[in-house]
Amino acid sequence: MNAQQTPSADSARRRSIGFLNWAHFLDHYVILIFPTVVIGLEAVYGRSYGELLVLSTAAFTAFGLFALPAGWLADNWSRRNMIALYFFGTGLCCVLVGVSESFETLAVALFGVGLFAAIYHPVGTPMIVDAAVVRGRTMAFNGICGNIGVSIASGCTAVIAATLGWRFSFFIPAVFFIVTGFAYLALIPDDRGKRVVQAPDQDVALSRGLTIAVVILFLTLAFWVGLVFNAITIMLPKLVQQRMGSGIPLAQVGALATAVFLCGGMAQFTMGRAVERLTPHLVMSYIAGIQVIGIVLAIYASGWWLLPGLALAVAAIYGQVTVNDFVLARYAPAAWRGRIYAIRFFLIFTMAGPAAWGIGRLYEQGGFNTVLGVGAAIAVLGALNTFAISALVTGAETRRAAASRRADAAVQPAE
Repeated sequence: MNAQQTPSADSARRRSIGFLNWAHFLDHYVILIFPTVVIGLEAVYGRSYGELLVLSTAAFTAFGLFALPAGWLADNWSRRNMIALYFFGTGLCCVLVGVSESFETLAVALFGVGLFAAIYHPVGTPMIVDAAVVRGRTMAFNGICGNIGVSIASGCTAVIAATLGWRFSFFIPAVFFIVTGFAYLALIPDDRGKRVVQAPDQDVALSRGLTIAVVILFLTLAFWVGLVFNAITIMLPKLVQQRMGSGIPLAQVGALATAVFLCGGMAQFTMGRAVERLTPHLVMSYIAGIQVIGIVLAIYASGWWLLPGLALAVAAIYGQVTVNDFVLARYAPAAWRGRIYAIRFFLIFTMAGPAAWGIGRLYEQGGFNTVLGVGAAIAVLGALNTFAISALVTGAETRRAAASRRADAAVQPAE
């Protein structure tokens, strides 16, 4: 804690981090409600899974597209007020989804959910970085909160939809969003004109040209990662329902999907410790290869054998996101980091729209074998991208170590 910081200021900082962790959980939860609800809507609307899933394309597109303007508004207005707007706006749009009676109003309301949910990452993540005293630990826990939201969204949504109806799958989260919004405004003071705690800088220096190359490769990697991450998380409930056997209840589908997603949460803990003991960019390369293996296994598996393949794929996908963030923080200059992460979030989450659209179209053409085959091909491209980053960084570190040895040898006689 900063020596100049009073106990009350530290308490406010901790409250802010707590709200941001809860906001991250809700953000990933709410965006994945519809991919589970859509399974039950096939009978309600008499439409196919592919047609209904395409309906959510606007929401997933908005989730990524509005990340950049949300970050700009926060920097030029108020981060605290933007987070409050996130709570209230997302909650109200969830209510609108629940009362929608037509395809048109449902699509507009889902777009609104995506628009307001887009606020969190470009606003909340810089707030976490600035408020953190121990940056790595604080950011790791914040990331786990978000992925718990992903993990339990399918299970909770399935139970609510099966017991109370699909509309309550949106009404209940809406209550949490709106109540939290009022609590946030009451407990978190306005941040305009106030200084925040700055977390320590832990960059690893590279040459300017190499830094630019690594950053460009990371932004390209965000494109591939975004497609695979969003495709797997969106289609997983339906894939489990179809491949596990006919007649499986929706609640059980949600429970199995949740179990698979929780494997990703455990992978985050594992990867967080792995990068402390092993060379981080090499860990990044290994896990990119494991991701490809998991997706290929899911193509050929069915019944209970499907779950290990999906668990391996999801664990690698979640672990890769964590490790990628860690490696990028090591090699991106502090002055660039905020903008780089903003563009990265924009690319990753904007890919949710094309992923939802592509799943719907590919599923109509050839079922999940086609969807997973395309996903495996994209994962291979992402792995090659990762290997290129690893090769550049390894070469730079090898040259730096060699230069250090030559320098030590040069001064040795003088000693």
